Amino acid sequence: MRPVAASHSLTVDSAGAGLRLDVFLAQQEGIRSRAEARRLIDAMCVQINGTRPQKAGQRLVEGDRVDVSIPVAEPTDLAPEPIPLDVLFEDEWVLVINKPKGLVVHPAPGHQTGTLVHALIHHLPELPAIGGAERPGIVHRLDKDTTGALVVAKTEEAHVKLAADLKARRIKRVYIALVHGNVRSDAGSIDAPIGRHPTNRKRMAVVPGRGRPAVTHFETLERFGRYTLLQLRLETGRTHQIRVHLAHIGHPVVGDTVYGPNKPHLVDDGQALHAVEIAFFHPITGELINVRAPIPEGLQRVLSKLRLDG
Repeated sequence: MRPVAASHSLTVDSAGAGLRLDVFLAQQEGIRSRAEARRLIDAMCVQINGTRPQKAGQRLVEGDRVDVSIPVAEPTDLAPEPIPLDVLFEDEWVLVINKPKGLVVHPAPGHQTGTLVHALIHHLPELPAIGGAERPGIVHRLDKDTTGALVVAKTEEAHVKLAADLKARRIKRVYIALVHGNVRSDAGSIDAPIGRHPTNRKRMAVVPGRGRPAVTHFETLERFGRYTLLQLRLETGRTHQIRVHLAHIGHPVVGDTVYGPNKPHLVDDGQALHAVEIAFFHPITGELINVRAPIPEGLQRVLSKLRLDG
């Protein structure tokens, strides 16, 4: 029996009555998705009224007691790699790095080595498989060519609390993006559901009626005629959310060849999207941690040129 990292005893209220068990569990602190909830059910880590459920789709009744034990993650067998990390903040529980362009966060098809996870294991040899053997310590992700502040948990307790705060939208994530076109509004919000593209499964898209809720707030910082510099704040965190939302309103991110025009751009490579600030309550001390990531030199040069050409 694996050691338990956290346990919960939950009572189903009127809001939870009628829900599938996996849906109910995915709404709870420390459980990040229905897939994770199903893994816990399959691993016999869940009981309803003292009895093991037969299936993830079991419907709950008001007053049911649901007991959940979250086991300590299995250690990873990924090999450490001496990839340099630009550390913005670190203590014994939390690490915030400034992710460079071109670095994939975790192993995936086509990227089995050379990822941030491989670098983290080298930087933190004691890092257990927090969050899964393929994603130790990872709380949230940035796309391969998106730069900036990214939070990593160094302990299981820190990961559970940070993941819960992310799910509850208590982590503030601010980006800047250089986009095509003249954004006329000084500020606004994009509220459009995001899901898989109906014909290209490698892309995401705004899919009314079928996508998951997604909200991005923006503020115009500077206008350069054919380009605009925006500051953006995520209310939700869907895959490729900022890139999809900005393309949806006709202002794709400069350098984004997936959702924007596939032609030469101002930037040398990658996209002009940078996670400039992240703020969260420390999972152990409760202190408000606010970290800013400096704008990459390449993007700084592009902005300087646009200002001179003004």
